[in-house]
Amino acid sequence: MRLLTGNDLASGDVVWWSGEGWSRHVEEAVDVGAAGEAILRAEEGARRVNAPYLIDAIPTPDGPRPAHIKDRIRALGPTVRPDLTLKPADPHAGNWVI
Repeated sequence: MRLLTGNDLASGDVVWWSGEGWSRHVEEAVDVGAAGEAILRAEEGARRVNAPYLIDAIPTPDGPRPAHIKDRIRALGPTVRPDLTLKPADPHAGNWVI
């Protein structure tokens, strides 16, 4: 199974090809199969998504699951709890420029 993924140009969000457009939910991704390269080239030309690329995935009852850990993290979100990260407004964080 092959999926097409990239990042939305407007928001930077991870997106997945749903067969009809781009979705922020990996569960809505479809197997692009042999058409993957053609869809990839068309979407690169349309410039709606930054750096689209094909990945291997495993079909599951809950939808496709990216085969590689990098893409699983992209699909599921950050691996660090947001409440434990340094915030610019945190006076104890130091003089960080973000």
